Amino acid sequence: MSEQQSTIHYERTSPQIAKITFANPPVNLITGETVLRLIEIVTELATDPDIQVVLFDSATPDFFYNHFDLAAAADFPAPEDPDAVPAWTNLVLELSKAPYITIAAIRGRTRGGGNELALALDLRYASREKAIFGQPEVGSGLLPGGGGSERLPRAIGRDRALEAILTSDDYDADTAERWGWVTRALPDSELDAFVDTIVGRLASFDRTSLASAKAQINRASLPPDADLVAAYGEFTHSLTLPGFLTRAAGTQAVVEQAGIDFEYRLGHYIGIANQQR
Repeated sequence: MSEQQSTIHYERTSPQIAKITFANPPVNLITGETVLRLIEIVTELATDPDIQVVLFDSATPDFFYNHFDLAAAADFPAPEDPDAVPAWTNLVLELSKAPYITIAAIRGRTRGGGNELALALDLRYASREKAIFGQPEVGSGLLPGGGGSERLPRAIGRDRALEAILTSDDYDADTAERWGWVTRALPDSELDAFVDTIVGRLASFDRTSLASAKAQINRASLPPDADLVAAYGEFTHSLTLPGFLTRAAGTQAVVEQAGIDFEYRLGHYIGIANQQR
């Protein structure tokens, strides 16, 4: 697949550093092609002897990695073997365990599958003015399926994870930093320079020491793989349930009224769509 057709731009900025930029305007919905391209890159990096740091960012203003494009759900890769780990689950598991450090420079909305991808990364640095986070599935009659229900409680605590997931609301970067959802929130004007400094510092360290220290911390902090596999199965099953199907039409009506503002204020509009039922 050509780079021009892809929602992902991959750049090797040095032997030790790679950059993965998401660009699917206008609102950076995650598509099947996004998943397949990310899998290709992560598979390639798995055997790379030099890579130490991988930076994730976005080329779409106001959006980092957004939620799945459910209108194109049929395009998402499905395993031929029913016992195989689903592609999206395998992707976030591989990123968490990769022998290199993954860093997110987050500007804009980061929701659903996009938030779950960010949670699978090692370090998350957010623009104080522009980053927004959320897990909107429950408000739509769905369940998180990519690690949100497994990783958020470990990052922010059970009660805060319950609030975030059950209310399906949007959270600003200050709240996300205070709760531990992100590593650090910085003024937008300082974000790039700060992240570049972290990337350069880590790229100068010993590769084996970085990977080994990450593996040690993983032993103490990551959820069991089987829990993420189960959650993805529960997510796909929830796509068939009345709770989702009865809300889909009402949500579509709100989308048609709100236009692109629906994605800008998703948490707000999910509440309206449910209250109008």
